[in-house]
Amino acid sequence: MLSLLKLSRSFQHSHHAARRATVQVAQKSNRLFSASPQQTLEELRDGEYYSDDQIIKKSHFIGITKHCTTWDSAKQFVNTVRAEHPKARHACFAFVGGFNPKTERCSDDGEPTGTAGVPILGAINGEDISDTVCVVVRYSGGIKLGAGGLIRAYGGTARMCLRAAEKKILIPKSTTRLSTVSSNAGQIYTTAMKHNGVVEGESYNELGDLEVFITCDTEKFQDLIDDLTDATRGNITFKDSS
Repeated sequence: MLSLLKLSRSFQHSHHAARRATVQVAQKSNRLFSASPQQTLEELRDGEYYSDDQIIKKSHFIGITKHCTTWDSAKQFVNTVRAEHPKARHACFAFVGGFNPKTERCSDDGEPTGTAGVPILGAINGEDISDTVCVVVRYSGGIKLGAGGLIRAYGGTARMCLRAAEKKILIPKSTTRLSTVSSNAGQIYTTAMKHNGVVEGESYNELGDLEVFITCDTEKFQDLIDDLTDATRGNITFKDSS
């Protein structure tokens, strides 16, 4: 059944036309797990990712995966893959981020419900990996695989590329969304940098207040919260933390 198997680390395709402008989210959840060391994928250079592929009944399934710490970066990668495969019939995906709790999202991208995104998600969780996005692109060969065949094809292709990827121990991260007056922007960025935090999603609400997400190592998270509170003299609101 496996007529083509290949590992590749750097695939910059010549196709650039985006096939879709939106990402369908078929499932999302935040789940709490007891602590045990998890793995994530080794980070590669920009434009590089891990891949493996197989042909099943004339359909070409290409699994593509990389390290991603946020849902926003995962969505950008999915859109990049779709742009590189404009003639592919489906580009189904799953994302797992974080650790205790972790966030999960997946999409069947037009395949029958539960036959693509969920098996890919199961492959990521089955390999005990987080902070990872995996996309499986399908070029249809005109032969129907049936629900069971699709589940095996998408899940199996995902596992192939995940197992071929280099891995490392995942360092748990925590994220907070905060709001404060715009004049505190300098203190927010300086304090985040002190704790090696990553600041994302900067925006301003209707009152002109700054809103951002900050992510740092979980072991430094409480110190980050305390220092942000001190730096803004308490003029700060933490809206979501995980």
